[in-house]
Amino acid sequence: MEQTVVEGLGFAHFLTQADGVGKTVLGTLLLLSVVSWYLIVTRTLSFWTAKRRATAFEARFRSARSIDELTPEADNALSTLVVVALDIRRGLASGTATIDAGEVLTRSLNNAIDQEMTRAEHGLTILATAGSAAPYIGLFGTVWGIYHALVQIGMSGQGTLDKVAGPVGEALIMTALGLAVAIPAVLAYNAFQRRNRMWLARLESFAHDLYVLLTVKHGQR
Repeated sequence: MEQTVVEGLGFAHFLTQADGVGKTVLGTLLLLSVVSWYLIVTRTLSFWTAKRRATAFEARFRSARSIDELTPEADNALSTLVVVALDIRRGLASGTATIDAGEVLTRSLNNAIDQEMTRAEHGLTILATAGSAAPYIGLFGTVWGIYHALVQIGMSGQGTLDKVAGPVGEALIMTALGLAVAIPAVLAYNAFQRRNRMWLARLESFAHDLYVLLTVKHGQR
């Protein structure tokens, strides 16, 4: 008899006993989990692809005897910077007005870097929201479940430990689910933030080298 009671408890039993609020909390946590993992997988693949393409282009850039030998395509952040720089140089060369070429090039490169970082930060807000909100959503579900479990126990008039432990334990599943959603989201958010800082430093370093190549060296000739 005792074994039958134990087998009757658990997550499946909790789902059958959950009311509309409890099921809404479960649905919210499930949605946050699916969205978080989707962003984790897609952003990881996107970052890996961007890094691989940028590394291959940078190798060609460093080995080229002249920047004019390159035929960059805007398929990665570094080649986009080169395309922007070459367009600015051609535009200034064909103009007649007196314009500070260095200032224009600096602003254009900074704008391109800002746009790239905006793309790199896509989805991080959702991960941060999932990481911070999921534990509280799960805790709310736990409190709600415990409340209803205690109400049912009070109505049945059986308040012994074996009658209380099962429903309360089932309600605590909500807290576990909230943590299961939050922990991967927080870890991924921190990893992506670190990656973005390193990516920004790499873009700024490359943009500086490009600026020197197009202004200082050409100005000395």
